[in-house]
Amino acid sequence: MASTSGASSSLPKWQLALVVGAPVALGLGYMYYKNSINKPEEKPGKGRKSAKGNDEKQISIDGDFPAKTGNATTIETPLDKAKKYKTEGNGFFNQGKYDEAIAQYNLAIESCPKENTEELATYYQNRAAAYEKLKKFNAVRADCTKALELKPIYVKAMIRRARAMESCNELETALEDITAACILESFSNQNTLYIADKVLKQLGKQHAQEHMASKKAIMPSKYFISTYFLAFHNDPLLAKMQRVEEQNDSSFKQALLALKQQDYDNVIPFCTEELNSLAPDDNSLHKIEVVLLRGTFYLLLGQHENAANDLSAVINSDIASKELKVNALIKRASMFIQLENASQSFDDFENAVSLAPDCGDIYHNRGQVHLLMEKLDEAKSDFKKAVELNPGFGVAYVQKCYADYRYAVAQKDMNLMNTAMTNFNKAFEKFPDCSECYTLYAQMLIDTQDFAKADAYFVKASKRDPKNATILVYRGLLQLQWHNDIEKAVEYIRKAIELDDKCEFAYETLGTIEVQRANLKDAISLFDKALALGRTLMELTHIFSLRDAAKAQLVVTERLGGNLMKTMQEG
Repeated sequence: MASTSGASSSLPKWQLALVVGAPVALGLGYMYYKNSINKPEEKPGKGRKSAKGNDEKQISIDGDFPAKTGNATTIETPLDKAKKYKTEGNGFFNQGKYDEAIAQYNLAIESCPKENTEELATYYQNRAAAYEKLKKFNAVRADCTKALELKPIYVKAMIRRARAMESCNELETALEDITAACILESFSNQNTLYIADKVLKQLGKQHAQEHMASKKAIMPSKYFISTYFLAFHNDPLLAKMQRVEEQNDSSFKQALLALKQQDYDNVIPFCTEELNSLAPDDNSLHKIEVVLLRGTFYLLLGQHENAANDLSAVINSDIASKELKVNALIKRASMFIQLENASQSFDDFENAVSLAPDCGDIYHNRGQVHLLMEKLDEAKSDFKKAVELNPGFGVAYVQKCYADYRYAVAQKDMNLMNTAMTNFNKAFEKFPDCSECYTLYAQMLIDTQDFAKADAYFVKASKRDPKNATILVYRGLLQLQWHNDIEKAVEYIRKAIELDDKCEFAYETLGTIEVQRANLKDAISLFDKALALGRTLMELTHIFSLRDAAKAQLVVTERLGGNLMKTMQEG
């Protein structure tokens, strides 16, 4: 499986904001903080500590206001009556008698003077809590809306309304409410962060699916495609390309020439032209080769249905060679991972192994999938096998070193860490021109916070691979972690875009930084550019989540305005 960013083991995208550091007030921190969050266990009747240390029954009801001191013979006022009804309603709520609680909250609302907006907002919010227990989500939304009209900065009502709208699949509005709550709580409440994460995932996937249906396919950059083929030590298509002069004049020859000359946009049209020129009943090996080449570029283009049809035709062919079938199985396996179908991906890898147990490309590509899924033991084993079968394949060798290191860190085994580091030094000797060696070694140095040395190795990587824009993005991120130098980070990332204007990783990373700087409109524009280049549902879901979060924060700040800033300053 080839890298999506120019290096086959890039920094996981969710770590970007952690690299950037603590989010500013309008930051995107909760998007990334989610990875350290497990869904909190909710216990009826139990409150939780808020960021300010107060006991908040966030998913329950608000209790009594402090009693006023005074003469015991004071005549009961309308507000006193309202408070009494509210207290009775709370009692019923805590007993699980939600209809009875609602009846008492109704009386509290009717009795409460209109000028007592704080108390009235509480009564609506408490009634919404009872409606929520009865799963009457429209009523929940209506009552929370009324509570927020009376008290615009009411976090509990925001969260409750967000949950109600999520249940009604009104995800964008739900995201706005939960984003406001996250900001007001300074991104410190795990319950709220969990809801934000959940809504963002759902909304991101929904938007990605809609986008995929109408998205204009854009061929990745020349560098991306050349890097893709580096994941294969023995690709039959590249072997065919090297002998293109042996081909008779045909559209297929033109397709191979386009591949060799990096004229990638014309590969699919030439292949289709060749297939259309063949007889309908043609069942030749030549036809299978054309189909495999076209299927490979459909995959690169992100046209998964067309890719699946072509790759499956090769796999199911009676006359395809073992080499062609295995290559198609590996590529289809990587496609299934992009479509988040791990089961079918591993089935294809297993079928490839059964056909050609001594093909190192299978283990190398499967090792990358295992590494992506944090299955470090399996990744370590696969890379070891890949190197045994192809000892002269530098990319596989250094991937093995990196997987060994990641495994050693997970096991907290210093001896294994030192061995991995030693093997990296051997990699520099064995494969001095392999930029991947220097990039992955630099990432390990970042883990140990040896930032100066890491930057030096990124420089070495760039010298060996000057067209690799991703290395510049890494250097930008390093500047943030090392010196907290945002301007220098932006400078590197903009250079990456100049080098490769189709570097989706650069647009996405720069957009994330602009969110951190509260430049939300600029961030949204950058995410839009990344979306135009995204090819897989997984990629698009992630980018839409970033964009949706930034857009929600923009809406929230405009909606709450001075109220938001005043509350944050008081906090």
